[in-house]
Amino acid sequence: MSTSSWYSNAKIVPSPYCDDRPNLRDISLLVIHNISLPPGEFSQNNIEAFFQGKLSADAHPFFERISQMRVSAHCLIKRDGEIIQFVPFEKRAWHAGVSSFAGRERCNDFSIGIELEGTDFVAYTDAQYQALAEVTRYLLQQYPKLTPLRITGHQYIAPLRKTDPGLSFHWSKFNKLIAK
Repeated sequence: MSTSSWYSNAKIVPSPYCDDRPNLRDISLLVIHNISLPPGEFSQNNIEAFFQGKLSADAHPFFERISQMRVSAHCLIKRDGEIIQFVPFEKRAWHAGVSSFAGRERCNDFSIGIELEGTDFVAYTDAQYQALAEVTRYLLQQYPKLTPLRITGHQYIAPLRKTDPGLSFHWSKFNKLIAK
């Protein structure tokens, strides 16, 4: 079990959108996502506001549709590689929604969710891959049930509903980085 629920190299920005996991010893999946708010725009603080429930519906027409949603992830990795943590790893973040992995439903119960600031079709930055590999190596050390074979994209646990991290995510590059 983890010695710390917070990642020491992350900026901490707590989200209210989390709760207790049914079983702390069951953390065994890492789900990679992408997000940009508004869609396709980067380097603003809208994602932080969204995960904190502080996104102003008036700030952009798209925000009217999502401002009342209660969504979070454990971490966000910005375009420059900055890691922001919203939810302690030992709490359940609300990132996967209706989902299934290896025949098991409710992935939020046993997964950690990491968002990359990006879109399905814009290449992620080298800084993002480096930061993602760094936090992934940490998680692999902390949670024995989490293995490289139990790292997946949102698109694979919620097919037909989600497409992230998308075609722009370079899985082989990421896998080489976590193997170091």
